[in-house]
Amino acid sequence: MKIHDLITTTDKLAELCERLGKGDFVCVDTEFMRENTYWPELCLIQIGDENEAAAIDPLADGIDLKPLLDLLTENEDVLKVFHAGSQDVEIFYNLTGKTPHPIFDTQIAMMAISQSEQIGYANLVEHWLDKTIDKGARFTDWSRRPLTDRQLEYAIGDVTYLATIFPKILKKLIKTDRGAWLNAEMDKLADPENYAIEPDKSWKRIRAQGRNPQVLGRLKALAAWREGEAQHKNIPRGRIMRDETLADIAAHPPKKQGDLAKVRGLSNAWKDNEIGNRLMEVLEEAEPLPSNEMPERNNRGAPLGKEGALVADLLKLLLKIRAREIDVASRLLTKSDELEQLAAGVRDLPILQGWRREVFGRDALDLVEGKLAFAVEKGRLKMTHIDEVEG
Repeated sequence: MKIHDLITTTDKLAELCERLGKGDFVCVDTEFMRENTYWPELCLIQIGDENEAAAIDPLADGIDLKPLLDLLTENEDVLKVFHAGSQDVEIFYNLTGKTPHPIFDTQIAMMAISQSEQIGYANLVEHWLDKTIDKGARFTDWSRRPLTDRQLEYAIGDVTYLATIFPKILKKLIKTDRGAWLNAEMDKLADPENYAIEPDKSWKRIRAQGRNPQVLGRLKALAAWREGEAQHKNIPRGRIMRDETLADIAAHPPKKQGDLAKVRGLSNAWKDNEIGNRLMEVLEEAEPLPSNEMPERNNRGAPLGKEGALVADLLKLLLKIRAREIDVASRLLTKSDELEQLAAGVRDLPILQGWRREVFGRDALDLVEGKLAFAVEKGRLKMTHIDEVEG
């Protein structure tokens, strides 16, 4: 594989993307900084296929990333391969308003062909190539220039190894006939709605108690205000105010600005500074949450109780057995809260639909309905169906 020098000009980038655009797939990774900013700062892009790879410097003077962005978001003939790529996808969405498509994530794919829940890249390389990655540059400051040879070597390895591993994963997926299992997961990864930042909807990420319209209305208004403040200052939203503090103010709003000094999580300065004044204005103008925006009640069925909790535990045991039997990550099949809902009587669940029903959901339902039991055979715990007896 040919490794190019660091690309710092639009012409070199365009030439590379033209060649890569004729292949079947490209592997993509990014290095970015976001600890101190609202928007992730893109510092390096790595891209390659089985023939060539390069690192691209998005901070280079005068470089235009359009050839690369067009390849990732407009070329439907080239599969874009990532590993744990949600944050990378977010960056490209922020730049273009679009997501790379079609897309393939090797971390998600590994869940369908092994019991690896969220395998890291270093472990992925070790698993498939029996190689150990030097992690020394992992926590480097990628915004500093010039980049060292060691940094570039580390970064480019994120796509060169992936270009070798991806065909192996794909071959196993085809052999096990599990590619279709991943379609919905990959579509979810590429869904632009996952990355769109809508301040008016940001309150939904915050855990709040109860369904009081006045409280939720204040929560919505405060969350949207915080999002705007963070964007304007380009700092993490938590630097403005933590979720817990915001929810507390929504539930117990101060009567005057001076009371902000008594709020846990806020400094004394809030009682008379400008941001505190803006917060009070938001509270004064907040309206109750309309009924059509009220969150849906959790469809959790009847309370589990002791017996229901035991059933849920048996379902979790069944999940472990099935995941081991078919060599798949249990997380891909279902999660604990869904099993608890099944035990509580809920039936409108993903686990009882499509391929998940065939692979696990039908047996899980049989267990709940008393048609399945556990047995030990040759020292291994297995499932066994119970023949129905008339009368």
